[in-house]
Amino acid sequence: MELKEAMDLIWENRKYLTDDPKEIMSHLNEEVAESLKALLKGDSDRAKRELEDALSCLFIALKVFDVDLDEAVIHQVEQMKKRVGNVMIFKNDKVEIFVNGILKGGWSIWGDDDIKEAEKIAKEFGCKIIRS
Repeated sequence: MELKEAMDLIWENRKYLTDDPKEIMSHLNEEVAESLKALLKGDSDRAKRELEDALSCLFIALKVFDVDLDEAVIHQVEQMKKRVGNVMIFKNDKVEIFVNGILKGGWSIWGDDDIKEAEKIAKEFGCKIIRS
């Protein structure tokens, strides 16, 4: 099944008939949160069901926001490929950030808290971590 066909099918069979973007995003957020709660409780079957509900909500949201699915997929793949080039290098006393091989910045490390914060930033921005 094509993505556009799937989105239209879900749109035609949706349970709530709102076009309010805030309400639609709230439904999506709720389903994702329920999936996470189920997973944290060890109930992977329920987590999967909630995730399927979230998929429906995502398609509805994409329809309301008039997102072209093909363009969205292409854009996301391009964005994901760009992230491959993000590298954070941890040295003895500093951290350096490289994007596609070009040094973009860095800062000094003074202790374990600085290292933890840098690791958090690396994860947030999709950086590969290299320790030297």
